[in-house]
Amino acid sequence: MNLGRTKDTPGAPPRPGPALAALAAAQFTVMLATSIVNVALPQIRTGVGLSDGGTTWVVNAYGLAFGALLLAGGRAADLLGRRRVLLAGLAVFAGASLAAGLAASPGLMIAARAVQGLGAAVIAPAALALAMDLFPPGPARGRALGVWGAVSGAGGAVGVLLGGVLTQAWGWPWVFHITAVGAALVLAAVAALVPRGAGRGTGRFDLLGTATVTLALTCLVWALTSARALGWTNAAVLGALLGAAALFAAFAVVERRRTDALIPPRLFATGQVAAGNLLMALLGSVWIALFFFLPLYQQQVLGMSPLTTGAGQLPLAVANMLGAVAAPRISRRIGATATVIAALLTEAAGMLWLSRITAEGTYLVDILGPSVLVGLGLSVAFVQLTALAVDGVPRQDTGLAGGLVNTTRQVGGAIGLAALATLAGSVTARAAGHQPHLEALTAGYRTAFAVSAAILAAAALLALPLTRPARPSRRALLPCRTPDAATTPPNGQTPHHLPAP
Repeated sequence: MNLGRTKDTPGAPPRPGPALAALAAAQFTVMLATSIVNVALPQIRTGVGLSDGGTTWVVNAYGLAFGALLLAGGRAADLLGRRRVLLAGLAVFAGASLAAGLAASPGLMIAARAVQGLGAAVIAPAALALAMDLFPPGPARGRALGVWGAVSGAGGAVGVLLGGVLTQAWGWPWVFHITAVGAALVLAAVAALVPRGAGRGTGRFDLLGTATVTLALTCLVWALTSARALGWTNAAVLGALLGAAALFAAFAVVERRRTDALIPPRLFATGQVAAGNLLMALLGSVWIALFFFLPLYQQQVLGMSPLTTGAGQLPLAVANMLGAVAAPRISRRIGATATVIAALLTEAAGMLWLSRITAEGTYLVDILGPSVLVGLGLSVAFVQLTALAVDGVPRQDTGLAGGLVNTTRQVGGAIGLAALATLAGSVTARAAGHQPHLEALTAGYRTAFAVSAAILAAAALLALPLTRPARPSRRALLPCRTPDAATTPPNGQTPHHLPAP
């Protein structure tokens, strides 16, 4: 079915700053919801009457819906209008957050979190696409992506702090109530500040491809999030993994025969989108795990309260914001490739430092220094890889490109967290036979941080060949006579890459 009549009107408003602030607030809200419940999980379990398995699904239901529906959300934004889709996503997100705060049964809580993830899957790609529309490629877009990186990275750290404060002061329902209020305020800001120029796109919605890849992502994310509790050899987990593989293969076959493919080949015309998404998946695999293991170490081993655990994330959040703001300037100074490599190695150094934590450690000695390194490296890498994944993409596909890079980060995070949690748990189980409980826990956390450092170092090595702009072919250097379909990009414009050094 045809979902649109006119293409989005190009051009930025005279003062895009307020609009960018509203869009960045939408992204911050999504990232906040990812981590704000972590500190409050014990209180949520008691208040709602959740079992051990049900408690994990307070986190998993959100992540599952978010990761599985991002591509569909991004494509819907391109075809139906990014502004209206963003407003609808914020309304759904606010309503689901309010329902979660009022939940009195496990089923309602988990359902509300799943719907919250659905709203987030619409918000994230639509907001990023609108931000890219406001700023054409160049220094201004680099600064906008710096703001985007600052709020994205800070959202995870601030979520832990805010969750601790609210849980200790007013109780766990306020973790969700404050998210609902925030989403409602962001909705009003977007309605007032983001211009109405973003109309409907042209094209048809790829229902078959969307359904296939959504089911594939659902099976994959469910298997990865359930493997920690059920084990990798569990029949349901193995069945879901095999189902995901079969559905991804079916998706590849379906897409090759469709003119309205969900992921059209033109999306990868610059040669940089695939590289940006691969590296973002590796970054995401340690990003999500960091905010899982670090609060556990602070509370279970160091004995910090929820409030002090959240406050302990502030240096990481501040370093994250500073790094994201500085990222475009660093890229112009030393080049995009060198910036990505330096950022990944900086974060790897922080993770390696965390791998030296002890059961008798302290916050100042074991956490503060590496948190600053991790925050700086994470934010700079995130900004550069986001730019790599969306720059040069045809304008009618920017929502999809935003959905794709968010999907790879989310799925990469699910894979990384599942693998690292399994590894840490096995190390702790082996150490528990001959070490005290806290030392066994710490041994598992150390292993998770050490493997995270190795993953980041490997990503830095991959970044060297992957992020270099492709050299023009001999044919491209010859005098051009008449453009044809083979040499003209789909959007009729020269592909853009990362900001030049």
